Amino acid sequence: MTAEVMAQEETQAAEVVVAVEPLKEEKVAEENVKPRESSVEASKPKMVEKSSSYKEESNYLSDLKEFERKALSELKSKLEEAILGNTLFEPKKEALLENEEKKNEGEEKEEEEEKKVDVEENDVSLWGVPLLPSKGAEGVDVVLLKFLRAREFKVNDAFEMLKKTLKWRKESKIDSAVDEDFGSDLASAAYMNGVDHEGHPVCYNIFGAFESEELYQKTFGTEEKRSEFLRWRCQLMEKGIQKLNLKPGGVSSLLQINDLKNSPGPSKLRVATKQTLAMLQDNYPEMVAKNIFINVPFWYYALNALLSPFLTQRTKSKFVVARPNKVTETLTKYIPIEEIPLHYGGFKRENDSEFSSQDGAVSELILKAGSTATIEVPALEVPTNFLDVFGVVL
Repeated sequence: MTAEVMAQEETQAAEVVVAVEPLKEEKVAEENVKPRESSVEASKPKMVEKSSSYKEESNYLSDLKEFERKALSELKSKLEEAILGNTLFEPKKEALLENEEKKNEGEEKEEEEEKKVDVEENDVSLWGVPLLPSKGAEGVDVVLLKFLRAREFKVNDAFEMLKKTLKWRKESKIDSAVDEDFGSDLASAAYMNGVDHEGHPVCYNIFGAFESEELYQKTFGTEEKRSEFLRWRCQLMEKGIQKLNLKPGGVSSLLQINDLKNSPGPSKLRVATKQTLAMLQDNYPEMVAKNIFINVPFWYYALNALLSPFLTQRTKSKFVVARPNKVTETLTKYIPIEEIPLHYGGFKRENDSEFSSQDGAVSELILKAGSTATIEVPALEVPTNFLDVFGVVL
């Protein structure tokens, strides 16, 4: 749940959305934007055109820059030392010190506790990847590079971020959240559906689901309910990560579509959105390749101004924003039309195999000059913007 301003582009880097930034950042952005014709226009959020083509940064060692390889090596050394030295989880270390003070309970019990901790720490893993570098797990570089990139390859910062994430997961029992039953109330609020052009699993976040005051209060009415919502959101994220291939060359991040149609106003969303943003940004670094916001209302820009200070520049660079009349056009830049749900102008219906990409996506028909052919496309229902997609004028 996040927000920003979109644009289209001319270079082949990822789409960048320049929103209301702190003063220093705003000045830098203005240097790259042409002067507006009027002060009214100048006050509007600036848009920088970017290419819709994007790919994940390579996780192959041979593709990394020298300073990146060095940072990765240093982080692996620090992690190895921390795991083998049982210093990764500080609370555990403190617990052992307390046990040492209780001499009357016997040295034998202390030794058993220490052995238990040794086994636990040596088996530390994240998203199914063993983190002890000397074990040589294929995905360890991919996971560690996510933390390094989130902290601009500052080794100490990345290491602290990793430690906090592992501590949070352990204390919150995140691994067990995957199998918890949160009921069906939030099933329509967020779900996984299809893949994009690059193979990233697509997660849809439907803010309009909370237009219902009953569901809103049931989800965000109290601090306890908000905590349960965050845990449910973790579950969805964990299930999405299970679809990834955390190995060099594999698809290792998700594409998120955030639909703001009929969404509650910014005053209602601010608290829940801020908490969700912080949780995802702090504990799931580089797990989202792109964040696309569709059906964006005017109040979005006000919410964006409030949330912008809590987002890193790297996170902001992954935002794309589309107004209601640009939804299908924007989505088709990133997702095959046969993978886009019908109500967004695509061909995908629930439990529909007619346009399934599993059989090679939509077939191509090549005609020789002067020849003719007939193509029949069954269509039981037509999306409201179907004609716009094909440029048909009545």
